[in-house]
Amino acid sequence: MFLLRYLLLPFTLLYGSLVWLRNRLYDAGFLSSVSFDIPVIAVGNLSVGGTGKTPHIEYLVRLLQYEYRVATMSRGYKRRTRGFLLADERTNALHIGDEPMQYHLKFPELAVSVAEDRMTGIPSLLMHRPEIEVVLLDDAFQHRSVRAGLNVLITDYNKPFYKDHILPYGSLRESRNAYKRADLIVVSKCPPSLTTAEAADIRSRIAPSQSQQVCFSRVRYGNAYRMGSPDEAVSFAGKKVLLLTGIAKPEPLLAHVEQQAAAVHLLSHPDHHFFTARNFAEVEEVAKNWGGDCVVLTTEKDATRLALRPELLSAMSMPVYVMPIEVAFLFNDRVVFDQRVREFVQHQSMHYQGLD
Repeated sequence: MFLLRYLLLPFTLLYGSLVWLRNRLYDAGFLSSVSFDIPVIAVGNLSVGGTGKTPHIEYLVRLLQYEYRVATMSRGYKRRTRGFLLADERTNALHIGDEPMQYHLKFPELAVSVAEDRMTGIPSLLMHRPEIEVVLLDDAFQHRSVRAGLNVLITDYNKPFYKDHILPYGSLRESRNAYKRADLIVVSKCPPSLTTAEAADIRSRIAPSQSQQVCFSRVRYGNAYRMGSPDEAVSFAGKKVLLLTGIAKPEPLLAHVEQQAAAVHLLSHPDHHFFTARNFAEVEEVAKNWGGDCVVLTTEKDATRLALRPELLSAMSMPVYVMPIEVAFLFNDRVVFDQRVREFVQHQSMHYQGLD
């Protein structure tokens, strides 16, 4: 594996050079980018894989939804449609992708949209929903055709960008120095026991500018509920749990479930996996071989894809539970994060309305 990574270095140099050239063209104005008067917040990362963007988007929705009319815009990864789409009561994960579908199910008042090209997608969104006051761009840090008013960069505590390398040698989409475009940098998935000294060391390694703020967040698991009944809290404590996932990094969830369940068996699939009849049969087979009396536990993102097979779900011989995943900020960082976001939205909104 070590030798293979070195063999990938020429491809890394080629890819890195192309990304560098693209960014320089944007910086010099040779590639056009647009800004909008309406507050636009971009949330993204430098690396591929799960850094926790989705729960941070949901945190922003909860923070802003009672003061402003909020919309999200995602690319809609692995959806079976093209172009701009606005979610409605007929929408499913095949139309808009699993993460946007998760937003749509959890926040009924939220305008959930998808578009490959955010530069044209935002005007389409505002044409359909002119009352929208804030747009949250999901996974848009590299989408430089839109100049967001506030850029939030998420980096994983377990593999921060300053320890990583450009693809394919590492997992970075662009060079480490791209972090300088961020306004807020969130170190996600931190251990709850993170000390202020450890946080200070990470902050010094990031070396933020005076205009940048670094915050630390951790994963917080909510109360599991029966699929289709989010208000019906259930417990899997003391039960045999079949953990069915199609997410990038299921290990932290597995460790959490193992602390409560009598026993856990992980059935892991690639990120954004669309479950097949064979996958459902595998769940039943594992449960049978395990002696029955099991429950299936999955994530909210996976539940949007499982829901595409209602006939197979209804035929399941065991209940399916769903585990919500949220974020919580460490130290006093929630105040820092909330204030920076609110100040930006308030100032940009006043400018948009001509009140500043």
